[in-house]
Amino acid sequence: MNRRTALGGLFAAASVPALAACSGGITSLNGEGSGGGGGGSSKNGVTIGTANFTENQVLGYLYAAALEAEGVTTTVRPNLGTREILIPALKGGDIDLLPEYQGALLHYLDAKSKVTEEGEMQNALAMVLPRGLQILPYGKAEDSDAFAVTRETADKYGLKTLADLAKHNGKLVIGAAPEVKKRTVGSVGLKDVYGVEFKEFKSLDSSGPLVKGALKKGDVDVANLFTTDTDIAAEKWVVLTDPKNLIPGQHIVPLIADRKADSTVRKALARLGNALTTKDLTELNRLVDKDKKDPEDVADDWAAQHGISKK
Repeated sequence: MNRRTALGGLFAAASVPALAACSGGITSLNGEGSGGGGGGSSKNGVTIGTANFTENQVLGYLYAAALEAEGVTTTVRPNLGTREILIPALKGGDIDLLPEYQGALLHYLDAKSKVTEEGEMQNALAMVLPRGLQILPYGKAEDSDAFAVTRETADKYGLKTLADLAKHNGKLVIGAAPEVKKRTVGSVGLKDVYGVEFKEFKSLDSSGPLVKGALKKGDVDVANLFTTDTDIAAEKWVVLTDPKNLIPGQHIVPLIADRKADSTVRKALARLGNALTTKDLTELNRLVDKDKKDPEDVADDWAAQHGISKK
């Protein structure tokens, strides 16, 4: 890697793909956040962890670029795994900062939450965060979960919405990351909210080559993808609509330990959040997944081009 320490091995043995993703969430650059107090200090550096999928890695390096522009030394630990690994690591001090997604994080912390609006989710998150952690203002960029089918499958079964899946209970195979089988935005919620029961759940990855390859080959009928995945448009896949709002908003939100949440960090990440759009994030994903560029290089180039870093 370029100028940062990048350590992926700390939790690698336990890694499993995970995580899923109103610009008014950032109202100022004064460093105000939610769910925790001030008093932290970044003078000894900030360690950023990421989940093991492209977008979260890119976000981790974007966080690093924004912080380093303000003189904060960073270490990036990519590919660490699921929240079951990342949240304890954040609490325990192995990492200090994590790019998160509002709705997915809220459902992880409070599986019964019915809140879907961005501002309300921010408040709800502040109430359920573990002691010592806080969320900062959410940004413009959003990446939601999506359940997609091929055009052929949509036409064959008459699929337009998630509700339509229940008309074919016991016939369809879903592919997703293993943890989706037990999550609200996954098999549990699809059954509870829409009455959907699949013939089989195939444990694959998070909007990655395994699940997308299975969808292309017909090994799965429904795939859990991310809305910023450029293959959705390229392959003309059909994203099933969500009339009952099972899937909450997924704006990008920094999750940070109180011990590092000083005004320098808050302002740097707020500036990034105000600049990064969903369109930008989608393009950055494409550069890594399709053009095979390095996530750190892609993040650094974008940060320089948009005045986030001083390169």
